[in-house]
Amino acid sequence: MADENKPRVRVPKTAKKGEIFEVKTSVTHPMENGSRKDKDGNVVPRNIINKLVVKYNGKDVFGGDFGTAVSANPFLSFHLKAEESGKIDLTWTDESGAVFTTTETITVEG
Repeated sequence: MADENKPRVRVPKTAKKGEIFEVKTSVTHPMENGSRKDKDGNVVPRNIINKLVVKYNGKDVFGGDFGTAVSANPFLSFHLKAEESGKIDLTWTDESGAVFTTTETITVEG
């Protein structure tokens, strides 16, 4: 997919072992619910982000299934516990089958 749909994520660069840290993420997506019409009166087909999966060093740690009530360009914030240094992978999927992924790293001290 195009770079404009690349998810954005913010995690701290470092955390102490056992510390709870916040992850903030968003993705650019129109979240068309299938009831809007274009300028010519044609229905814009439904296409929404319907899934988010978050992995911390390959282990599922957070996720969600979404419906039509979610706004365009969805934003989420959640907390994780710093266990070990590594990668946090986020994968957003929409109904058309498009997949938007990003990865951040965190260094856990102590």
